[in-house]
Amino acid sequence: MITDTFDNNSNAKINPVVNENAPEVDGCIVTFSYIIEKFVAENYDCRQIGQIKFATGITPVYQINHNGSKFAFYKTYVGAPACVGTIEDTFAVIKTRKYIVFGAAGCLNREIAHGKIMIPTYACRDEGTSYHYAPAGDYIKVRNADTVERFMQENNIPYALGKTWTTDSFYRETENNIEKRKADGCISVDMECAAIQAMCDFRKLELYTFFTSADLLDAPVWDVRHKAGEYAGTQHDILHFDIALALADYVTKT
Repeated sequence: MITDTFDNNSNAKINPVVNENAPEVDGCIVTFSYIIEKFVAENYDCRQIGQIKFATGITPVYQINHNGSKFAFYKTYVGAPACVGTIEDTFAVIKTRKYIVFGAAGCLNREIAHGKIMIPTYACRDEGTSYHYAPAGDYIKVRNADTVERFMQENNIPYALGKTWTTDSFYRETENNIEKRKADGCISVDMECAAIQAMCDFRKLELYTFFTSADLLDAPVWDVRHKAGEYAGTQHDILHFDIALALADYVTKT
């Protein structure tokens, strides 16, 4: 059973490669958006410093110079296993303990405006990856939520705070399960948060994460809440990269 999977009494057969000579950076910013990746590569003080190879292709890893700091940056894959594995693969490319991960999440509370920042405090473990990195449990605490909240407060950025529901199966977010998660205090639904936090706890990394409030599930019918080709207030919103970059600066200098 998946709840019996966590094993910290024997060694893994395959481990991520750690390059002790990799360039050291102050933090690593991770996006899910190909639009943001392209914009950052073309418009910021940014250069490629490495790459991660997959059967599906190459993932470039960039370095951004900002306010005297050096941050790695790359576009990850959607879904817990690929997202977590990609972070672990960065150990061969860069040296850092801080990861700033941002993307869109479905909204479970109609009072939260489209495009507003959501900060997860706990993540419901309705996926498989986290159970390989942490003992079984319904939720995992998102440990640096208070730091992310403080950053938003100090910078006057509106946000909503609450639990998130991490699930592997977005096409199986049924009405009954949505109501169950809402009743438990979840304000968002995502596909990676619980797994990333479990892996970061296991590898002794620091995760700082926030979501863009995207599509609305707290409605009689699913509401995409944006038009085709519209980027403002979506996961492709460049302004949310600016928030992530400022957050990276904040957590490395305070």
